[in-house]
Amino acid sequence: MLGYRFSEYTPPPEGEKSAFENLLNTFMQLLTITSGDVQEALEWLNSLDRQYGITTDEYGMGDFIQDLKDKGYISEETPGGRLSITAKSERTIRQSALEEIFGKLKKTQSGNHHSNYAGQGDELSTDRRDFQFGDTLEQISMTESIRNAQINHGISDFMLMEDDLEIVEKEFKAQTSTVLMIDISHSMILYGEDRITPAKKVAMALAELITTKYPKDTLDIIVFGNDAWQIQIKDLPYLEVGPYHTNTVAGLELAMDLLRRRKNKNKQIFMITDGKPTCLKEGIRYYKNSFGLDRKILNKTLTLAAQCRRLKIPITTFMIASDSYLQQFVREFTEVNQGRAYYSSLKGLGNYIFEDYQRNRRKTF
Repeated sequence: MLGYRFSEYTPPPEGEKSAFENLLNTFMQLLTITSGDVQEALEWLNSLDRQYGITTDEYGMGDFIQDLKDKGYISEETPGGRLSITAKSERTIRQSALEEIFGKLKKTQSGNHHSNYAGQGDELSTDRRDFQFGDTLEQISMTESIRNAQINHGISDFMLMEDDLEIVEKEFKAQTSTVLMIDISHSMILYGEDRITPAKKVAMALAELITTKYPKDTLDIIVFGNDAWQIQIKDLPYLEVGPYHTNTVAGLELAMDLLRRRKNKNKQIFMITDGKPTCLKEGIRYYKNSFGLDRKILNKTLTLAAQCRRLKIPITTFMIASDSYLQQFVREFTEVNQGRAYYSSLKGLGNYIFEDYQRNRRKTF
């Protein structure tokens, strides 16, 4: 028999990207920054071309725009009318954000949220035990059971008894319901720093991760300013900051209401913000105070944090600001909820959220 011959594996060289693919990546980044405005993104791309020469004589900007139309990335509402992005572009932006923030993750089986509890799940563990009344046929390891029978009774007169049966434990795959709260108050673009674009990228990456790798999980996305409202995943590229204060209470109330409808046992809230709560809504009136920590607003916010703790809903706060008095608020908020807090730079925001999401998936709250 000839058998197999092994040699050192040399991976094939990566093929060079086409001119269209190189421009497409930059264009998708600009779409995120411009909140889905195709005209503005193309103006920026043309400006970059004039400055850095990103096109060539063989493939110009006009060729790229025509390819965007032909390949279904943008559409023209009327001849010579306004350009808009398509669902294909929205999906591409989310995939790009996933690769940029969380790395290239391979798609696996659905529902990969491991808990510490064994049971009639759908993933085999390494644990073995003897057969017990109530175990199903699916749990029996036939290979191990037959081996036990041969050892116990011999090979010539094969006999399989109950004592020979060996059970393979299976693990539950816990499902997780997550609400992501994004602060869209005006401070998210103040002080010369664009904080909303990284927050959008993280939200899109998390959405793409969950829908592709953990499709049994749920992700609801909330934005909060003077009020709070739910948005769809497809709306994320278009998200903009408004002239709003920060009504954290409205965001938490809506998040709790959404999670109350979910049947999963594992529930959690991720909150991305850069400031303290500064607003409440009382009937049709807004109560606002942007100067320091307002006792009335703070106490209402802490009351909801405590209510989430009683409902076993941990809140992970990602504070993308370094002011000491803001960190003091986050520490108090986190202590009341018994959740987590990260004082994150914009650069590290995605890694923190991914690590916390992975950690929370491995336990039952």
